[in-house]
Amino acid sequence: MVRGLRTRLWRAAVLAAAAPGLVRFIVGRIDSSPRTSRRDFLRWTVAGTSTFFLAETAAGFIAFYWPIKIGKFGGKLTVPKDQIPAVGKAPIVNRDGKFWLINNDDGALALYWKCKHLGCTVPWNEAEGQFHCPCHGSLYDRHGRVVGGPAPAPLDLMQITVAGDQVTVDTGKITTRSSYEPSQATKLPG
Repeated sequence: MVRGLRTRLWRAAVLAAAAPGLVRFIVGRIDSSPRTSRRDFLRWTVAGTSTFFLAETAAGFIAFYWPIKIGKFGGKLTVPKDQIPAVGKAPIVNRDGKFWLINNDDGALALYWKCKHLGCTVPWNEAEGQFHCPCHGSLYDRHGRVVGGPAPAPLDLMQITVAGDQVTVDTGKITTRSSYEPSQATKLPG
């Protein structure tokens, strides 16, 4: 019994002497990175906070100035058959598409209602058979040509497509022009 006790004590002493070294060896293998100083901690905290703030500001700026498409303007609009004016009659306004649909002898035109002078909305004057800009007095005829006033160019056109009885106006394709040509008009069905 004494011999067994002696062996156990000897093993316990060797293990007690080796334990701290073994623990240091294992911990050294697991955590070999140096400790972070206060200066490094503050540097990384300030850099992370600044980056987050700048990213948040950039995202807010982009979200504020990104155009939001509201309504049908900028897309294709189908004009109902009953809203197509007869040849020579007064134009029909389409408020969703921001254009006047007018049917002349040459064909139909979808005239963007924005004045070429300063961008005012140009209404139709039935009594004179012209478009009158209420702000600065620009006058446009049935083809959108400038008849009088300070406007430098005719009203812009929107593309008209005819497929069977369907008349579609593409408000996303606005054409700036310098004069009127009969080829700009689109013949409508019956």
